[in-house]
Amino acid sequence: MAMDLLRFATAGSVDDGKSTLIGRLLFDSKSIFTDQLESVEKTSLDKGHGYVDLSLLTDGLRSEREQGITIDVAYRYFATPNRKFIIADTPGHVQYTRNMVTGASTADLGLVLVDARHGLTEQSRRHAVLLSLLRVPHLVLCINKMDLVDYSQEVYNKISAEFTAFATKLNIPDLEVIPISALKGDNVVTRSTSMDWYSGPTLIHHLEHVHVASDRDLVDVRLPVQYVIRPKSDDHHDYRGYAGQVAGGVLKPGDEVMVLPSGMTSKIAGIDLFDREISEAFPPMSVTVRLEDDVDVSRGDMISRVKNAPEPSQDIDAMICWMTNAPLRPRQKLAIKHTSNSGRALIKDIQYRLDVNSLHRDLETKELGLNEIGRVQLRTTKPLLCDPYSKNRTTGSFILIDEATGVTVGAGMIND
Repeated sequence: MAMDLLRFATAGSVDDGKSTLIGRLLFDSKSIFTDQLESVEKTSLDKGHGYVDLSLLTDGLRSEREQGITIDVAYRYFATPNRKFIIADTPGHVQYTRNMVTGASTADLGLVLVDARHGLTEQSRRHAVLLSLLRVPHLVLCINKMDLVDYSQEVYNKISAEFTAFATKLNIPDLEVIPISALKGDNVVTRSTSMDWYSGPTLIHHLEHVHVASDRDLVDVRLPVQYVIRPKSDDHHDYRGYAGQVAGGVLKPGDEVMVLPSGMTSKIAGIDLFDREISEAFPPMSVTVRLEDDVDVSRGDMISRVKNAPEPSQDIDAMICWMTNAPLRPRQKLAIKHTSNSGRALIKDIQYRLDVNSLHRDLETKELGLNEIGRVQLRTTKPLLCDPYSKNRTTGSFILIDEATGVTVGAGMIND
């Protein structure tokens, strides 16, 4: 049985102790090597710290270490006996919104960190808004540095109540609030002896047991075809398989399916992994599907159920996070990549810019600047086989690319 995987994104303001928290998770779950620890101990000593600075484990860029901040999205990997984890350590500054959007777009859970002394800041509210906009299904608020407020239950209750009230305005289906001290290790991996009043889970216990399997769309079958496999070898002379990562639903041999955009139908003859045949496939598995009939299928096509297919559309209404210095304006032409499909798009209209701090909609704006998010109407050169982002985060998202440079300039989430 393959071990369950949880992807989670961390977000916090400067000096909330995010890197220390990740260092503590890696250290207490025994996911770092002895030489890494020795290097961190030596650097801590050189810097004159009276303790081992675990944040040095994660702030990998030299500029981050010197400033004591996080800039880039860094992916960290660790595992416990119960689950494997991928941490997207995202920067908190407003000028790195695009980095946070990138890190959180694939996350199952978002972890927002606040300093117990300062409570909720504008940044922590913005992080929660971005996580809800990106439809991250689970949210954990970690109230850090509880050791600096004498492990006060009153402080915890106040911040928890304030954040819970704010979260009701957002689309956050599952929220957990945990008081911790990343520096001392309270409630991160081991239960705190200083907070008897807290009866909830430790952070690692919550991360290990949060249920994510049902977050994905297991109803609507979606398999974007990435590659057609035809070995033409003596052993597999007539083999023809369609490879891709399942984006939704459950596929089984014998199921009647439709190939889009052609609309041709067939039945699944078999589903293969690299070295064996399997009886069913579900998200996020990467598989090769064989069909009973010789149907014309190529990269960019989509395999779905006959009576439950995505509606092809050339007019797209989406929330876009703009990721480059030159602003996005109407009439602009860009390349668009949606699942394994590529095309070109024209920006028809920018309806409003969303202020992610106040949720105010600026209807006067006619352009989106770097790190800004807004509602945009596009027209594509060919129909996209898409779903609303609220229903499927894979078939409901796309990226925009500058055709001259090949640089990704925007990330979009398709509206209902």
